[in-house]
Amino acid sequence: MITTLLRALPQAARKGGGRLAPAAALAFVLALATAAAAVPARAAGYPEQPIHIIVPFGPGGLADISTRLVAQKLSDKFGDRTVIENRPGAGGVLAATAALKAPHDGYTVIVFSNGTAISRSLFKLPYDPAKDFVPVSTMAYFDLILLTKAHGPLHSLADVLAQSKKRQLVLGTINPGSTQNLSAQLFKSTIKLNATVVPFKTSADVISGLIRGDVDVAFESYAAVKGYIDAGKIVPIAATGKHRSSWLPKVPTVQESGIHYEVTGWNAIFAPSGTPPEAVKVLNHQLNEVLRMPEVQQRFSQLGTEAGGSTPAQIGARLHSDTEKWAAVIKQAGIPSLQ
Repeated sequence: MITTLLRALPQAARKGGGRLAPAAALAFVLALATAAAAVPARAAGYPEQPIHIIVPFGPGGLADISTRLVAQKLSDKFGDRTVIENRPGAGGVLAATAALKAPHDGYTVIVFSNGTAISRSLFKLPYDPAKDFVPVSTMAYFDLILLTKAHGPLHSLADVLAQSKKRQLVLGTINPGSTQNLSAQLFKSTIKLNATVVPFKTSADVISGLIRGDVDVAFESYAAVKGYIDAGKIVPIAATGKHRSSWLPKVPTVQESGIHYEVTGWNAIFAPSGTPPEAVKVLNHQLNEVLRMPEVQQRFSQLGTEAGGSTPAQIGARLHSDTEKWAAVIKQAGIPSLQ
C-alpha cells in the first residue's frame, strides 16, 4: 500500500504542474500515515527466523494441542516457521527459566495459563511472571472436568463425596502449578474432602492411572481426554465452569451440586521482558488473525475450549486480577504452600 502511494506521488505532482496543491499534499500525507499504521511491525524485519513457543506441559494436553494448532496456522498464513518446545514439570519453572535464558529478541515466547496466576501464591518462584515477562495475547478459555473410571464405583459427584467419608480418595492431575493441579487442591480444601492430590507428568499418565484404578477422580481439560471419553474408558461427572458447556451439555457443574466452586482456565502467550515492542506488536497481530479464523474457532470448540485473542494490556490485566483473586481464595481456603 505504501509503495503504491509513493508511486502515485510523481503522477500527482505532474498533474499539478510539478507541485502538489496544499489540500492534495495534506491528503497524501494523511493517506501515507494511515497506510503506515495499518502495516504490522513486520516492516521492521521481524520475524526473520523460527519462533520458539515453550509449553510448560507435556504433549497431549489442552495447552499443547491448542498451541500446536495455532503454531501451524501461523506458519501457513504468514510463512514463518513456529517451533513448539515442551518443558513440563516443576510448576512451570523449567519452562520459564528456559525462556528467560534465551535471548529476549521475540524469537522465544512461553505459554502462561491460569495456573501461572495461581502458582504465585503457592510457590516460591525464582521469577516474577508479571515483571520478568510481557504479555502478548490470550489464545483460549476453558473449563475443566472431573472424571472417573468407566464402570467404576463412582458415577456422580455425590458418589465421590460419599466415598470420601469411607476412605481417602486420590485426585489425579498433571504437574504441580498447573490449573488442573491447583483446581484439585482448591476443590479438596473447599469441601474439606478426605483426599490426596497426586501429580503426574502428562495428561496421558493421569488417565492411565485413572483407568488402572490408582486414581479415583481426575481433573483435566476436555481436549486432553476426549478420545478416552468417546471410547467409553472414562466418564465426566462434573465441570468446573459457571455454566454447562455446549460440548458436554449433560455434564452438571460443580456448583449445581451446591458447592461454591468455579474455575475457568485460560492460556496465553507471554514473552521475556525486554522483548522489542515491535516483535510483541507483530506477534499479537498474527495471533489475533489466526484466532479469528472460522476453522480455528471450530477446532477449538471441538476441543472443549473457546478461541480468543486479546490486546497485551487485556491479558496483562487478567494475569494481575487472577493473581489477586486466587491469592485471596487460597488464603481463605487455607491451602498450604506447596514448597
